[in-house]
Amino acid sequence: MANILLAEDESVLRMLITDTLEDEGHQIVEASSGKEAMDILMAGNTYDLVILDYMMPVYTGLEVLTKMKTMGLKPVPPVLILTAKSQQSVREEVVASGASGFMSKPFSPMELAGKVEAMLNEVEK
Repeated sequence: MANILLAEDESVLRMLITDTLEDEGHQIVEASSGKEAMDILMAGNTYDLVILDYMMPVYTGLEVLTKMKTMGLKPVPPVLILTAKSQQSVREEVVASGASGFMSKPFSPMELAGKVEAMLNEVEK
């Protein structure tokens, strides 16, 4: 079981992701904005994985990732970026930011579960 922070501003998608990953046995902490995600991270909680929407209110997913790296988290958890933007330039920006993974919306719940498991297994190595 992994402890996962999910920051997604679309409530229906957040619920789908949470239900999918809880069915896989993970514990999910939800945030509805980049600011809320930062508040949760700054409270000192630790996570095995962070899932961030690319475009959110206040702070984007990439801004949250950048702030995570500068706030002294030890270790910085892997980050999966979700986005409806599928342009090559967005993929390059996500990779350059240091995100561990990238998924384009829409995606199937099983595709997401598989990606999350692969990322968690990579961390354990």
